[in-house]
Amino acid sequence: MDKTEILRVEKYLRSLFRLDTIKIESRPSKSDSVEVNVGDEFIGVISKDTEDGETTYHFQMAILEMDLPPESAVLKRP
Repeated sequence: MDKTEILRVEKYLRSLFRLDTIKIESRPSKSDSVEVNVGDEFIGVISKDTEDGETTYHFQMAILEMDLPPESAVLKRP
């Protein structure tokens, strides 16, 4: 992805998630994908797919179970 694409996708994600700390950065060893960070924390990868004259950007984010709140915290009612 080139710099213009990165900035366009970054602006879209910031608007969509209402989060100005989203930052997209090139990957040194890969040209077909970029890293997505929130602040200093890596959260996923975006890859570009061009097929039949259409371009799609795929966002992949892994969520580790150890990062989730405990079940008891989400089952409580206020």
